[in-house]
Amino acid sequence: MATILVSSCLLGCKCRYKGDGCACERVLALAENHTLIPVCPEQMGGLPTPRDPSEKVGRSVFSCTGNNVTAQFRKGAENALYLAKLTHAEYAVFKANSPSCGKGIIYDGTFTGGKKKGNGVTTALLLKNGIPVYREDEEWPF
Repeated sequence: MATILVSSCLLGCKCRYKGDGCACERVLALAENHTLIPVCPEQMGGLPTPRDPSEKVGRSVFSCTGNNVTAQFRKGAENALYLAKLTHAEYAVFKANSPSCGKGIIYDGTFTGGKKKGNGVTTALLLKNGIPVYREDEEWPF
């Protein structure tokens, strides 16, 4: 049995930028054998729901209206890391493509639906601190 940080939206929480969730049955099934710790780094950083969509541009994060929301994304990442350490989380399963939670591929910063290689702010921080991060659509070792 592992303790796993999970993007709250993948558990059905209506915390995504447009105020909806995206429950993933495969992720929900993890609760049968593991302890799941829901996190929404964007909310944990102080952003409202719903909120303007945001994308990473270099090391910064901007909303589609041009507001620099990097500080909120970093605060949310730091809070997620704190929770991971507090609960001794061994892994994270996060929402693909997100500027917070994306792993390997994220939206490209043009707000056109294009994607680029990279990690979201929270994923990058967790990986830097030795916590393996997986997307909901990839194989997990647990």
